[in-house]
Amino acid sequence: MQFPESWLRSFCNPSLNTQELAELLTMSGLEVEELRPVAPPFHGIVVAEILEAEQHPNADKLRICKVNAGAAFNNGEPLQIVCGAPNARVGIKVPLATVGAELPPGEDGKPFKIGVGKLRGVESFGMLCSARELKLSEEHGGLLELAADAAVGESIRDHLNLDDQLFTLKLTPNLAHCLSVYGIAREVSALTGAPLLAPAITPAAPKHDAKLPVRIEAADLCGRFSGRVVRGVNTQAKTPAWMVDRLARCGQRSVAPLVDISNYVMFELGRPSHIFDLDKIDRELVIRWAKKGETLKLLNGNTVELDETVGVVADASAPESLAGIMGGDATAVSDDTKNVYVEAAFWWPKAVAGRSRRFNFSTDAGHRFERGVDAVGTVEHIERITQLILEICGGEAGPMDDQITQLPERKPVALRVARAAKIIGMPVAQEDCARVFSRLGLQFTEAPGVLTVTPPSWRFDIQIEEDLIEEIIRVMGYPSLPNTPPLAPVVAKVASESRRAIHALRHAVAARDYFETINFSFVEARWEAELAGNTNPIQLLNPIAAPLAVMRSSLIGSLIQALRYNLSRKASRVRLFEIGRVFLRDASVQESDSSIAGVAQPMRLAGLAFGPADQQQWSQRDRLVDYFDVKGDLEALFAPRQLSFKAASHPALHPGRSARVELDGQDIGVIGELHPKWRQGYELPSAPVLFELDLPAVLARQLPAAQSIPRQQSVLRDLALIVGEHVTHDALMQAIASAHDGLIRSARLFDVFKPTQAGGELKEGERSMAVRLELLDDEATLTDERIEQTIAKVLTALSESLGARLRA
Repeated sequence: MQFPESWLRSFCNPSLNTQELAELLTMSGLEVEELRPVAPPFHGIVVAEILEAEQHPNADKLRICKVNAGAAFNNGEPLQIVCGAPNARVGIKVPLATVGAELPPGEDGKPFKIGVGKLRGVESFGMLCSARELKLSEEHGGLLELAADAAVGESIRDHLNLDDQLFTLKLTPNLAHCLSVYGIAREVSALTGAPLLAPAITPAAPKHDAKLPVRIEAADLCGRFSGRVVRGVNTQAKTPAWMVDRLARCGQRSVAPLVDISNYVMFELGRPSHIFDLDKIDRELVIRWAKKGETLKLLNGNTVELDETVGVVADASAPESLAGIMGGDATAVSDDTKNVYVEAAFWWPKAVAGRSRRFNFSTDAGHRFERGVDAVGTVEHIERITQLILEICGGEAGPMDDQITQLPERKPVALRVARAAKIIGMPVAQEDCARVFSRLGLQFTEAPGVLTVTPPSWRFDIQIEEDLIEEIIRVMGYPSLPNTPPLAPVVAKVASESRRAIHALRHAVAARDYFETINFSFVEARWEAELAGNTNPIQLLNPIAAPLAVMRSSLIGSLIQALRYNLSRKASRVRLFEIGRVFLRDASVQESDSSIAGVAQPMRLAGLAFGPADQQQWSQRDRLVDYFDVKGDLEALFAPRQLSFKAASHPALHPGRSARVELDGQDIGVIGELHPKWRQGYELPSAPVLFELDLPAVLARQLPAAQSIPRQQSVLRDLALIVGEHVTHDALMQAIASAHDGLIRSARLFDVFKPTQAGGELKEGERSMAVRLELLDDEATLTDERIEQTIAKVLTALSESLGARLRA
């Protein structure tokens, strides 16, 4: 919400300077996001009138002007100015930068000083200025033309009120009553006690009895609809400069007088309205829900397809505007318009909310109606619009037509004074509460210790007792709160040692040379289908961008997109990780404070490695990162716990280079190389290696247990085994573990041998695997007999389960 300070002070002018006013608004919940001057610093620029404008003898595009700058310059004699503006003509009043004046700083940050110049042999004693040269706007088509009644010689800063300040407020959705200058002035009056001046609205006397038939068919769409016919308007009239300036300082450009009047009243009083070309309406207006398949061309040029969830204002033939959002092109006012229909309505917030975002645009009207607009002031606001139309465009007003179906019910809210004091944290008297409510314009009744408030029509945010408590401390002032230290001891919650902190996990992954990324939880539907195999993802009702339309069920798509972003910026080695939430359909999930019914939201850890395995160095050749590099990172991350990796398939991963990650027999995630199809589809020069794990499994850890130092010496035995080529390392270790009798402390594969040609002990399809066993008994020295018995058990187990035999 942007507005000029001068407009606010025309309604309420407290004895505060600009900075104090900004501080007051911020501390009352209306955060001042930006405060800046209307114009940059400059001086020496005055109002001047062009008396003569003759063609330059030596230049086709220059004119020699004689201008009157007032008695203070050149003893009141006209000044000679050489000007190249196409609109430099006799009789207009324009800004004149006199000799010695300084224009606003340019790109170099230095002000531009005006001196006596000579253009094509003709001296120029100053410079006539455009709006762009004064940094008032980007308009540079010619000189800035001032009002005909501008006083010659007056400072341009005084004439245009350029010492004004622009406030930009960052309002929360519950502050719909502050989406107007008058609404903010009402708050300032309540906060400071300064008088509030309402705009003078004089009801227009009807000059004819014409009415447009209106029917409200959807009471759940429109609670009140007011309108009036105005005949004989002059749309060729010019919008007054004061209105153009105020609109511009609210961030709204001037369009045409009727449109400007509607926009002006919206910024002034907070109610969007619409002005129809009466002659383009077919017989009547009907307020209803749209029918599926209907289309409407809007004022912004877009043609949208409607359905039963969108409200419209239609005539007897077709929809003519989106209810509470934007008017239609077919009944828009134009230069040929003679008769208009002015409407102001109360649209239910739920009937407007989210509709404009469905069509990928937003409007000031929709922004206000979906938060709530006063349902009582429709007639008064049409009178204000009518007043301005008659003043600027002329015409004759007809009688007011006001139809009410259902207005919001204002339920009383009770405030317990004792509870207010407890929540606020300082003593509050009942008289203090009553005084605050009176200043806010809230109607209330009193009983001992209780005030019952009936919210006014413009306050949609007062619904529970806490809302009233907030109003009390907001008006009394947050600085009035005492600085009371906590009485209870502050004791930190001790985290369980069996669970690693997420921050510690981030450091551990970063120590493995990965960089953390933070991505949106909403992603492209293509990523879900291709990389997660999810053909039915959770859809977003109002996506912030059309592609980001679904909630992710895997972190892999986000990492692939981050990789592409880095590759497009010439990064050759990329290692990324993310800790984030995914969203899965799960009918067993119940609604609670931390969950949504039917949606599971587990946390996961995912990572990606691409490019060279190590940083470039002289001692080794570059090689691309592979599956075993990332597998080693995971094993280091989980140590001393042991992971197991089982071959498995995944929609995003290479079918022969991917595995399921298991911990203590539980499936906790996947690891593997990106599928060649997706490497090509996402235009990657080589395939990255990815992993995705359940976060709780990663955070869990075993508590260390004390173990005495062995008093006996361990014994090592090497076994060279002949096994089939299909025998894996995991199968070999499991067979050895099955023969464990308490003496085997470790088993490690240290050699694999396969001859180039079959022969000798090794037959076709066989290979040799050498294993080193460590044997230890903590209580007694191992004898050869016990060692041989254990080795025999291991060989028997290997023979029975894998068909292994001892190599000679």
